[in-house]
Amino acid sequence: MTDSKRYGDALAAVTVTYSPGETLDRFLDTLAKATTLPVRVVLADNGSQDGEPERAAAEREDVTFLPTGGNLGYGGGANRGVAALPDDVGWVVIANPDVEWGEGSLDKLLDAAKRWPRGGAFGPLIRETTGEVYPSARLLPSLGRGLGHAVFGKVWPQNPWTREYRQEKAAITERPAGWLSGSCLLLRREAFDSVDGFDARYFMYFEDVDLGDRIGRAGWLNVYVPEAEVVHIGGHSTAGASARMLAAHHSSAYRYLADRHRGPQWAPVLFAVRLGLGLRLKLVTRRR
Repeated sequence: MTDSKRYGDALAAVTVTYSPGETLDRFLDTLAKATTLPVRVVLADNGSQDGEPERAAAEREDVTFLPTGGNLGYGGGANRGVAALPDDVGWVVIANPDVEWGEGSLDKLLDAAKRWPRGGAFGPLIRETTGEVYPSARLLPSLGRGLGHAVFGKVWPQNPWTREYRQEKAAITERPAGWLSGSCLLLRREAFDSVDGFDARYFMYFEDVDLGDRIGRAGWLNVYVPEAEVVHIGGHSTAGASARMLAAHHSSAYRYLADRHRGPQWAPVLFAVRLGLGLRLKLVTRRR
Protein backbone atom coordinates (compact mmCIF):
# COMPACT_ATOMS: atom_id res chain seq x y z
CA MET A 1 0.00 0.00 0.00
CA THR A 2 1.24 3.47 -0.81
CA ASP A 3 1.48 6.29 1.70
CA SER A 4 -1.54 8.51 1.41
CA LYS A 5 -3.23 11.41 3.07
CA ARG A 6 -4.78 10.84 6.48
CA TYR A 7 -8.48 11.53 6.81
CA GLY A 8 -10.96 11.72 9.66
CA ASP A 9 -13.77 9.32 10.42
CA ALA A 10 -16.67 11.29 8.94
CA LEU A 11 -18.98 9.66 6.40
CA ALA A 12 -20.15 10.97 3.04
CA ALA A 13 -22.01 9.62 0.02
CA VAL A 14 -21.37 10.49 -3.60
CA THR A 15 -23.96 9.63 -6.22
CA VAL A 16 -23.55 10.44 -9.90
CA THR A 17 -26.78 11.89 -11.31
CA TYR A 18 -27.96 12.12 -14.89
CA SER A 19 -31.68 12.93 -14.88
CA PRO A 20 -32.37 10.40 -12.10
CA GLY A 21 -36.10 11.13 -11.83
CA GLU A 22 -38.08 10.07 -8.79
CA THR A 23 -35.52 7.41 -7.81
CA LEU A 24 -33.31 10.09 -6.23
CA ASP A 25 -35.79 10.85 -3.44
CA ARG A 26 -36.06 7.17 -2.64
CA PHE A 27 -32.26 6.92 -2.51
CA LEU A 28 -32.01 9.83 -0.07
CA ASP A 29 -34.96 8.74 2.08
CA THR A 30 -33.65 5.21 2.55
CA LEU A 31 -30.06 6.37 3.04
CA ALA A 32 -31.21 8.28 6.12
CA LYS A 33 -32.38 4.97 7.62
CA ALA A 34 -29.29 3.02 6.55
CA THR A 35 -27.05 4.53 9.22
CA THR A 36 -27.31 6.17 12.62
CA LEU A 37 -24.38 8.43 11.72
CA PRO A 38 -24.63 11.81 10.05
CA VAL A 39 -23.91 11.51 6.33
CA ARG A 40 -23.40 14.34 3.91
CA VAL A 41 -24.34 13.70 0.29
CA VAL A 42 -22.77 15.06 -2.88
CA LEU A 43 -24.80 14.85 -6.09
CA ALA A 44 -22.11 14.83 -8.77
CA ASP A 45 -24.28 15.86 -11.69
CA ASN A 46 -23.29 14.93 -15.24
CA GLY A 47 -25.83 17.19 -16.93
CA SER A 48 -29.31 16.31 -15.67
CA GLN A 49 -32.22 17.80 -17.59
CA ASP A 50 -35.01 16.94 -15.15
CA GLY A 51 -34.09 19.35 -12.35
CA GLU A 52 -34.31 16.63 -9.70
CA PRO A 53 -30.76 16.94 -8.31
CA GLU A 54 -31.07 20.73 -7.93
CA ARG A 55 -34.44 20.37 -6.21
CA ALA A 56 -33.21 17.69 -3.83
CA ALA A 57 -30.21 19.78 -2.81
CA ALA A 58 -32.38 22.84 -2.23
CA GLU A 59 -34.88 20.96 -0.08
CA ARG A 60 -32.56 18.80 2.04
CA GLU A 61 -29.85 19.58 4.54
CA ASP A 62 -26.42 18.01 4.00
CA VAL A 63 -27.13 17.44 0.28
CA THR A 64 -24.91 19.34 -2.15
CA PHE A 65 -25.49 19.77 -5.87
CA LEU A 66 -22.15 19.62 -7.71
CA PRO A 67 -22.21 20.11 -11.51
CA THR A 68 -19.28 18.25 -13.05
CA GLY A 69 -19.22 20.48 -16.12
CA GLY A 70 -20.32 17.80 -18.57
CA ASN A 71 -21.07 14.12 -18.90
CA LEU A 72 -17.90 12.63 -17.43
CA GLY A 73 -19.24 9.11 -17.18
CA TYR A 74 -19.76 7.23 -13.93
CA GLY A 75 -16.15 6.99 -12.77
CA GLY A 76 -15.23 10.53 -13.78
CA GLY A 77 -18.29 11.94 -12.05
CA ALA A 78 -17.61 9.93 -8.89
CA ASN A 79 -14.00 11.12 -8.82
CA ARG A 80 -15.17 14.71 -9.04
CA GLY A 81 -17.58 14.18 -6.16
CA VAL A 82 -14.98 12.56 -3.91
CA ALA A 83 -12.46 15.32 -4.66
CA ALA A 84 -14.96 17.88 -3.36
CA LEU A 85 -15.16 16.27 0.08
CA PRO A 86 -13.34 17.81 3.05
CA ASP A 87 -10.45 16.05 4.76
CA ASP A 88 -12.51 14.95 7.76
CA VAL A 89 -14.32 12.44 5.50
CA GLY A 90 -12.54 9.11 5.68
CA TRP A 91 -15.41 6.87 4.52
CA VAL A 92 -17.11 7.40 1.18
CA VAL A 93 -20.15 5.68 -0.23
CA ILE A 94 -20.31 5.68 -4.02
CA ALA A 95 -23.69 4.49 -5.23
CA ASN A 96 -26.16 4.83 -8.07
CA PRO A 97 -29.11 7.14 -7.38
CA ASP A 98 -31.51 4.28 -8.12
CA VAL A 99 -30.38 2.26 -5.11
CA GLU A 100 -32.75 1.75 -2.18
CA TRP A 101 -30.96 1.11 1.11
CA GLY A 102 -32.03 -1.53 3.59
CA GLU A 103 -32.50 -0.29 7.14
CA GLY A 104 -29.15 -0.28 8.93
CA SER A 105 -27.33 -1.53 5.82
CA LEU A 106 -24.66 1.16 5.79
CA ASP A 107 -23.93 0.66 9.49
CA LYS A 108 -23.43 -3.05 8.73
CA LEU A 109 -20.88 -2.17 6.05
CA LEU A 110 -19.05 0.08 8.51
CA ASP A 111 -19.09 -2.70 11.11
CA ALA A 112 -17.51 -5.05 8.56
CA ALA A 113 -14.76 -2.50 7.96
CA LYS A 114 -13.73 -2.91 11.59
CA ARG A 115 -13.40 -6.65 11.02
CA TRP A 116 -11.32 -6.17 7.88
CA PRO A 117 -8.61 -3.54 8.57
CA ARG A 118 -7.08 -4.23 5.15
CA GLY A 119 -10.44 -3.82 3.47
CA GLY A 120 -10.47 -1.00 0.94
CA ALA A 121 -13.92 -1.53 -0.59
CA PHE A 122 -17.04 -3.09 0.92
CA GLY A 123 -20.09 -4.16 -1.05
CA PRO A 124 -23.56 -5.18 0.16
CA LEU A 125 -25.81 -7.91 -1.10
CA ILE A 126 -27.73 -6.38 -4.01
CA ARG A 127 -31.23 -7.49 -4.88
CA GLU A 128 -33.16 -6.89 -8.06
CA THR A 129 -36.66 -5.43 -7.77
CA THR A 130 -37.93 -9.02 -8.17
CA GLY A 131 -36.10 -10.00 -4.98
CA GLU A 132 -33.50 -12.03 -6.87
CA VAL A 133 -29.93 -11.71 -5.62
CA TYR A 134 -27.65 -10.04 -8.14
CA PRO A 135 -24.15 -11.61 -8.33
CA SER A 136 -22.30 -8.45 -7.27
CA ALA A 137 -19.11 -10.04 -5.87
CA ARG A 138 -17.18 -11.69 -8.66
CA LEU A 139 -13.83 -13.03 -9.75
CA LEU A 140 -11.65 -10.80 -11.85
CA PRO A 141 -12.08 -11.54 -15.58
CA SER A 142 -8.95 -13.32 -16.77
CA LEU A 143 -8.42 -13.42 -20.52
CA GLY A 144 -10.03 -16.83 -20.95
CA ARG A 145 -12.78 -16.41 -18.35
CA GLY A 146 -13.53 -12.83 -19.36
CA LEU A 147 -13.63 -13.55 -23.08
CA GLY A 148 -15.76 -16.66 -22.61
CA HIS A 149 -18.26 -14.69 -20.54
CA ALA A 150 -18.25 -11.70 -22.90
CA VAL A 151 -18.79 -13.76 -26.05
CA PHE A 152 -21.21 -16.38 -24.73
CA GLY A 153 -22.86 -14.75 -21.70
CA LYS A 154 -25.96 -13.55 -23.55
CA VAL A 155 -26.41 -16.36 -26.06
CA TRP A 156 -25.44 -19.23 -23.71
CA PRO A 157 -26.08 -17.99 -20.15
CA GLN A 158 -25.09 -21.27 -18.47
CA ASN A 159 -21.69 -21.52 -20.13
CA PRO A 160 -18.87 -22.51 -17.72
CA TRP A 161 -16.95 -19.23 -18.07
CA THR A 162 -19.95 -17.12 -17.05
CA ARG A 163 -20.83 -19.42 -14.14
CA GLU A 164 -17.30 -19.22 -12.78
CA TYR A 165 -16.91 -15.47 -13.35
CA ARG A 166 -20.25 -14.46 -11.82
CA GLN A 167 -19.76 -16.74 -8.78
CA GLU A 168 -23.50 -17.40 -8.73
CA LYS A 169 -23.07 -20.70 -6.89
CA ALA A 170 -20.64 -19.31 -4.31
CA ALA A 171 -21.84 -19.25 -0.72
CA ILE A 172 -23.52 -16.00 0.27
CA THR A 173 -21.11 -15.23 3.06
CA GLU A 174 -18.79 -12.42 4.05
CA ARG A 175 -15.61 -12.88 2.04
CA PRO A 176 -13.00 -11.18 -0.13
CA ALA A 177 -13.88 -10.90 -3.82
CA GLY A 178 -12.02 -9.99 -6.97
CA TRP A 179 -14.26 -6.97 -7.49
CA LEU A 180 -17.57 -5.56 -6.27
CA SER A 181 -20.40 -3.90 -8.15
CA GLY A 182 -19.91 -0.15 -8.41
CA SER A 183 -23.64 0.40 -8.04
CA CYS A 184 -23.12 0.49 -4.26
CA LEU A 185 -19.72 0.62 -2.55
CA LEU A 186 -18.36 1.77 0.78
CA LEU A 187 -14.77 2.85 0.26
CA ARG A 188 -11.98 3.57 2.68
CA ARG A 189 -10.91 6.93 1.30
CA GLU A 190 -7.27 6.13 1.94
CA ALA A 191 -7.59 3.07 -0.31
CA PHE A 192 -9.48 5.00 -2.99
CA ASP A 193 -6.74 7.64 -3.00
CA SER A 194 -3.98 5.04 -3.14
CA VAL A 195 -5.13 3.99 -6.63
CA ASP A 196 -6.15 7.51 -7.76
CA GLY A 197 -9.84 6.61 -7.76
CA PHE A 198 -11.69 5.40 -10.83
CA ASP A 199 -9.97 5.34 -14.20
CA ALA A 200 -11.99 7.99 -16.04
CA ARG A 201 -11.17 6.40 -19.42
CA TYR A 202 -13.97 3.96 -18.67
CA PHE A 203 -16.95 6.14 -19.52
CA MET A 204 -19.39 3.48 -18.38
CA TYR A 205 -19.02 -0.20 -17.45
CA PHE A 206 -15.91 -1.98 -16.19
CA GLU A 207 -14.86 1.04 -14.14
CA ASP A 208 -15.75 -1.00 -11.04
CA VAL A 209 -13.94 -4.11 -12.31
CA ASP A 210 -10.84 -2.03 -13.00
CA LEU A 211 -11.08 -0.33 -9.59
CA GLY A 212 -11.40 -3.66 -7.78
CA ASP A 213 -8.37 -5.03 -9.60
CA ARG A 214 -6.24 -2.00 -8.80
CA ILE A 215 -7.37 -1.92 -5.16
CA GLY A 216 -6.26 -5.54 -4.84
CA ARG A 217 -2.93 -4.86 -6.55
CA ALA A 218 -2.33 -2.02 -4.09
CA GLY A 219 -2.61 -4.43 -1.16
CA TRP A 220 -6.21 -3.79 -0.10
CA LEU A 221 -9.17 -6.18 -0.09
CA ASN A 222 -12.57 -6.01 -1.76
CA VAL A 223 -14.96 -7.42 0.84
CA TYR A 224 -18.47 -8.73 0.17
CA VAL A 225 -20.81 -8.09 3.11
CA PRO A 226 -24.15 -9.83 2.40
CA GLU A 227 -25.51 -9.00 5.85
CA ALA A 228 -26.03 -5.49 4.42
CA GLU A 229 -28.73 -5.41 1.73
CA VAL A 230 -29.82 -2.89 -0.88
CA VAL A 231 -32.18 -3.00 -3.85
CA HIS A 232 -30.99 -1.73 -7.23
CA ILE A 233 -33.80 -0.58 -9.48
CA GLY A 234 -31.37 -0.35 -12.40
CA GLY A 235 -31.37 1.16 -15.84
CA HIS A 236 -33.43 4.30 -15.11
CA SER A 237 -31.19 6.90 -16.74
CA THR A 238 -29.94 4.57 -19.50
CA ALA A 239 -33.18 2.81 -20.40
CA GLY A 240 -33.59 4.80 -23.61
CA ALA A 241 -30.03 4.34 -24.82
CA SER A 242 -29.61 0.57 -24.91
CA ALA A 243 -27.68 0.35 -28.18
CA ARG A 244 -25.23 3.05 -27.13
CA MET A 245 -24.80 1.47 -23.71
CA LEU A 246 -24.15 -1.95 -25.25
CA ALA A 247 -21.45 -0.43 -27.42
CA ALA A 248 -19.91 1.26 -24.37
CA HIS A 249 -19.93 -2.05 -22.50
CA HIS A 250 -18.04 -3.84 -25.26
CA SER A 251 -15.56 -0.99 -25.65
CA SER A 252 -14.84 -1.02 -21.91
CA ALA A 253 -14.46 -4.81 -21.86
CA TYR A 254 -11.83 -4.59 -24.58
CA ARG A 255 -10.02 -1.74 -22.80
CA TYR A 256 -9.86 -3.73 -19.57
CA LEU A 257 -8.29 -6.77 -21.25
CA ALA A 258 -5.99 -4.69 -23.47
CA ASP A 259 -4.69 -2.71 -20.49
CA ARG A 260 -3.58 -5.94 -18.85
CA HIS A 261 -2.11 -7.67 -21.89
CA ARG A 262 0.36 -5.25 -23.40
CA GLY A 263 3.12 -5.91 -25.89
CA PRO A 264 3.41 -7.35 -29.40
CA GLN A 265 3.04 -10.93 -28.18
CA TRP A 266 -0.56 -10.18 -27.22
CA ALA A 267 -1.50 -8.39 -30.46
CA PRO A 268 -2.98 -11.48 -32.22
CA VAL A 269 -4.98 -12.44 -29.12
CA LEU A 270 -6.35 -8.93 -28.67
CA PHE A 271 -7.25 -8.80 -32.36
CA ALA A 272 -9.30 -11.97 -31.85
CA VAL A 273 -10.86 -10.47 -28.74
CA ARG A 274 -11.89 -7.35 -30.64
CA LEU A 275 -13.43 -9.46 -33.40
CA GLY A 276 -15.29 -11.64 -30.90
CA LEU A 277 -16.66 -8.67 -29.00
CA GLY A 278 -17.69 -6.98 -32.22
CA LEU A 279 -19.56 -10.08 -33.34
CA ARG A 280 -21.27 -10.35 -29.97
CA LEU A 281 -22.34 -6.71 -30.13
CA LYS A 282 -23.91 -7.24 -33.56
CA LEU A 283 -25.76 -10.35 -32.42
CA VAL A 284 -27.09 -8.81 -29.22
CA THR A 285 -28.09 -5.56 -30.94
CA ARG A 286 -29.89 -7.47 -33.68
CA ARG A 287 -31.80 -9.56 -31.11
CA ARG A 288 -32.92 -6.38 -29.34
